[in-house]
Amino acid sequence: SGKIKIGAYSIILGRSRIGENTILDSYVMIGYPSKKNLLRLLEADNSYIDEIDKVSSGAEIGKNAIIRAKSIIYESVRIGDNLETGHNVLIRENTIIGSNVKIGTGTVIDGKTIIGNNVNIQSNVYIPLLTEISDDVFIGPGAVILNDKYPPSKRLVGVKIMRGAVIGGGSVILPGVTIGEN
Repeated sequence: SGKIKIGAYSIILGRSRIGENTILDSYVMIGYPSKKNLLRLLEADNSYIDEIDKVSSGAEIGKNAIIRAKSIIYESVRIGDNLETGHNVLIRENTIIGSNVKIGTGTVIDGKTIIGNNVNIQSNVYIPLLTEISDDVFIGPGAVILNDKYPPSKRLVGVKIMRGAVIGGGSVILPGVTIGEN
């Protein structure tokens, strides 16, 4: 079976599962708890690291992943094989990501998001709650997707980006928009 290489100060929390032939660079955290579970730490008497491990439900990452330094993947995230991230990537809870996905440095995926297979997300992209990205999509650097027409209304509406779409660098996609195929 393949190995998992874990860099300095990286932490794997909860019942996280990580596939073989994976590299976790330094200062990576897998399975970071959602706010609801993090607040349970206030009731604990043990050390912080012992308790944060107990409250996390963990994350699932397929084989052959490269997760670079200072990236954080929350609990309840499922990722397929061959993930590659840049540095400082944040993937929030309840996100599902397919296989063969690249996520550039400084990108934030704010949770409750679905990302298909063979997706290339460049650096400094913002992907909010309720976004759906189909297979074979390219998102250029600095693109911003929005999900609230009248912030801070809390009436969130997701964006859908269909198979094979190309989003140029610096684009702003407004709430509720669907980008068609190709």
